[in-house]
Amino acid sequence: MVKKGFHVTVVDDLSAKTDLRYLKCHIENNNAIFSKTDIRDYDKLMELDSDFEYVFHLAAQPDVKVSVSNPRFDFEVNIIGTFNILEFMRQKEISKLVFASSLGTVYGEPEVYPTPENYQLKPISNYGAAKAAAEMYCSSYSSLYSIDIVSLRLGNIYGPRSTHGVMFDFYNKLKKDSSNLEILGDGSQTKTYLHITDTINAFDITHTKMKKGFDVYNVSSDEQTTVKQVAINMSEALGLEEVNFTFTGGKRGWEGDVVFTSVDTLKLQSLGWNAKISIEEGIVDYVKWLNQ
Repeated sequence: MVKKGFHVTVVDDLSAKTDLRYLKCHIENNNAIFSKTDIRDYDKLMELDSDFEYVFHLAAQPDVKVSVSNPRFDFEVNIIGTFNILEFMRQKEISKLVFASSLGTVYGEPEVYPTPENYQLKPISNYGAAKAAAEMYCSSYSSLYSIDIVSLRLGNIYGPRSTHGVMFDFYNKLKKDSSNLEILGDGSQTKTYLHITDTINAFDITHTKMKKGFDVYNVSSDEQTTVKQVAINMSEALGLEEVNFTFTGGKRGWEGDVVFTSVDTLKLQSLGWNAKISIEEGIVDYVKWLNQ
């Protein structure tokens, strides 16, 4: 956004050990400011400047496993936190929001593939339920208070600067032991993975083509990839041969894990967006960054 001439305010509580080195130069050049703020703290949010044209809401508790073991924490961050942001926007009269929702977790285990945006939401995890509930609040606030909101249902996002997710875990496991890799579940879980560059392009095109009211888009690659294939691609990108894969067993990697995802992205493609980076190319790019 800075490259497009916007002055940006970044709000983060740094609980995820966020690296501010990428923001530092923009702060020094007076193109951005940083506020260490927890979105659960409504009073602190209200202290922020109100001269915003857009709000991009990406703050979240992003781990399905944490939402199972600590559902209250997940609820407070993902639902109350989102409510606080919507209230902040209502009180400050800010009228445009782009919300980072979730892809497979809000649909759960649908009976229609590829799954379109208008399919019934039936999450099987607390995380998915929280994201779905947050979307419903976005819908009601849009209708009641004339806030234009677009919800982007994001798949498994990976790439440079990412420090969580299956690829990050595989990388660190293989760095510790290049001959063996444990994979959660049976490895057949089939998901979509989207490189961060394609993800940013989706945010860019949807915020510039935002419609009145509330709208939602699936943001995903059309490639379905098994977790085992991700492990193979990661091993190859690291130049490793004959890695022994072991599996914890069961069809799910963890409670609430959605084992198959395939969504319809025609709506987003109609805006001129397409995923351009293949998973093989993307993993090589990600490993290059991780090695640095």
